[in-house]
Amino acid sequence: MITEVRIRNLGVISDAVLEPDAGLTVLTGETGAGKTMIVSSLGLLLAQRADPATVRTGTDRALVEGRFDADRLPSALSEAVAEAGGELEDGELLIARQVGATGRSRAFVGGAQTNLDRLGSLAAELITIHGQSGQLELARADRQRDILDSYAGPELLELRAAYHELFSTQRAELDELAALRADAQARAREIDLLRFGIAEIDQVAPEAGEDDRLAEEANRLTDVDELRVAARTAGEALAGADDEPGTGAQSALAATAAAARQLADRDGAAAGIADTAAELLVAAQDLGGELSRYESTLEADPQRLAAVMDRRAALAGLTRKYGSDIDAVLAWRTSSAAELERLAGSDDRIDELAARTESRARELAERATRLTEHRRAAADRIASTVGAELAALAMPHARLAFTVEPAVEAGPWGADRIELVFSANAGMAPQPLVKAASGGELSRVRLALEAVLGDAGAATGGTVVFDEVDAGVGGQVGLEIGKRLAAMARGHQVIVVTHLAQVAAYADRHFVIEKSSDGQVTTSGLTEVTGKAREAELARMMAGLAETGSARAHARELLAEAARAGK
Repeated sequence: MITEVRIRNLGVISDAVLEPDAGLTVLTGETGAGKTMIVSSLGLLLAQRADPATVRTGTDRALVEGRFDADRLPSALSEAVAEAGGELEDGELLIARQVGATGRSRAFVGGAQTNLDRLGSLAAELITIHGQSGQLELARADRQRDILDSYAGPELLELRAAYHELFSTQRAELDELAALRADAQARAREIDLLRFGIAEIDQVAPEAGEDDRLAEEANRLTDVDELRVAARTAGEALAGADDEPGTGAQSALAATAAAARQLADRDGAAAGIADTAAELLVAAQDLGGELSRYESTLEADPQRLAAVMDRRAALAGLTRKYGSDIDAVLAWRTSSAAELERLAGSDDRIDELAARTESRARELAERATRLTEHRRAAADRIASTVGAELAALAMPHARLAFTVEPAVEAGPWGADRIELVFSANAGMAPQPLVKAASGGELSRVRLALEAVLGDAGAATGGTVVFDEVDAGVGGQVGLEIGKRLAAMARGHQVIVVTHLAQVAAYADRHFVIEKSSDGQVTTSGLTEVTGKAREAELARMMAGLAETGSARAHARELLAEAARAGK
């Protein structure tokens, strides 16, 4: 339930606050006073398209804030607010919409900024607007189906939800099955290629890092003579040539170590020098041994070199096709084996899907039949119930019905083609509603449907807004519309923009939108009227003269009639 709507800088409204009653609230005023802006502001809270041209001239943005009684929020809606990052404060939920003069729009839920999709889904649970666009809404096949299904009740809605889930699963698996069958040839080619590649790799049987190890060994075998010369040269430089003893680095280090030891014996401060010299001599001796051993391993082996080169050639054949090195080749082999297993199992998957979808098709057909039965029963009930409402709205011969016929093919919501048909007079064949009903008749049909849905507990949105539901009617019909709105307001918060005093007389709270001008800027304000002021407004609506005795008397009669009707 809305507790407050604040509007700033929207159209002709500079700053206005609407505090609607929990029952029936009416908004009246002269044409052009800004009544449409009130409904437009609620539409902004429903995430409807924002027109920057509606931002009041001379301001940079328009703002609409709606406060809702948090104690009456469904638990699922409270959870959705929390998921959006919003909070309930002081028992209220605040939702807001800003529209910039440059076209930028921002939305807020519970103090947290959110996107328009989330705002719209949340606000749709709080507000339902029936305006002039209701004709287009009622023309939509999906809206007509939803009206009938909502009226049918929880059992049908649960059945529909289960059918929809099963249909979605079936459609996904049918798509997969079709894709598998269509790709059978391509899949067979890919299987052959994968099998060939894996077999080629397995025949060579490479080991991780083998290509690097073989490259190193091939270099050593190829350069064995040069390596021997280099090792012998290093050894002679270290130990000295055989024909020139005492000329190598070891001899020089030995002399250095001996001299350093004598130095340390005479001066303890040189002990570190002596130790270092000794260590260098030992290291040189060790290095000489390593050079000797290394040189002894350098043997020419033409047969091994040929084997290494052949093996490297085999590995190169793999890296040309399957990876930059042997490690990449082995990774390709692992992933390809997994893909081959998946592809090879596709035939089994096809058989599995074919059997499953065939069984599911039978189950869907059974559920669709049950949906049709429920819908036809609901269509019979709603036709008689709405007929009684229409008769009370001065349409005694009108007939509104839902036709439930087999669809060309089953869809996500069943196998029915549902259409809302209407005839205003006896003997006339029902036609599609929007084609057969006039504007005034459509207004009454919308009201009758909402009243019936409300009685059935199927109305959407905690607050129901009617924008000129009395368009094209008057007199006694207006009184009946007022009675119906008042009756609906016993179970729902109802806000009505009206031109009829007969409707306004039934309000629990009555607000007048008035415009004023200083000669340069026009501004509209919102004022609640009670007592004599309300009589004056009703008189103006009936006769355009607020101060005549007859108009006042008629206004008092209307108020008395509304009071007798239970208001």
